[in-house]
Amino acid sequence: MNKLLLIFLLLLLSSTIGVSQQSPDTTFVLKIAKPTYTNNDEPVICIDSAHNNLHRLNSGFAPFARLMKANGFKLRDINQLIFDRELLTDCDIYAIINPLHQSNLGNWSLPTPSAFSEAEIGEIEVWVKEEGRLFLIADHMPFAGAANNLANRFGFNFSNGFANLAKAGNQPDYFSSENGRLISHPFLKEELKSVTSFTGSAFTYPDEAEVLLKFKDEDVSLEPKIAWQFNNSTKSVNLDNYAQGALL
Repeated sequence: MNKLLLIFLLLLLSSTIGVSQQSPDTTFVLKIAKPTYTNNDEPVICIDSAHNNLHRLNSGFAPFARLMKANGFKLRDINQLIFDRELLTDCDIYAIINPLHQSNLGNWSLPTPSAFSEAEIGEIEVWVKEEGRLFLIADHMPFAGAANNLANRFGFNFSNGFANLAKAGNQPDYFSSENGRLISHPFLKEELKSVTSFTGSAFTYPDEAEVLLKFKDEDVSLEPKIAWQFNNSTKSVNLDNYAQGALL
């Protein structure tokens, strides 16, 4: 069977709807003593910018790009719709971060249509099954809704809302081995004991997926009609058997 790697992780964002208030950290100094890749066969990470992405290679995801470059990866921008999977031929990993449908630009309210056409989803699916690797990141509503049709093709299904761990006050979500929400896996370094996140999304996953960040039955996802507008009638989804990070 062809190797298939599909990773879903939340994007760490501030709790504000104002996109202009979000900016990458350009001051962090990163040093990796022994980069993973140092030869001429470095893997290429292609980062999507063709789907109204909130975070791209040279903007919100620039810190990620610096980290990957320091570890020996090559980075490339993909600014075309994937109507032909040949566009991904030179990509080892296709990273899609917070895609958005055109109708939701400046309008974070329902409906949240798919950022991808069925033709694109079909091409991406075939590319993945031919040993491509998809790294899909979807934040809270409306991004989870915009990414959901693509996720569905691989057996995942997003709650188009705001995921929260059961906790007191407006504290970040803390996934740890101690509280049973960070799942031990060979994919993760043994030194990694916890992951902190906030205002991310949640998804169900197929039986064959391997969960990294797992919710419990006391955790919930709030699904408002308009982002950040919550009231007594806001739909609440129990997150038992949901995850915030997984691979397939």
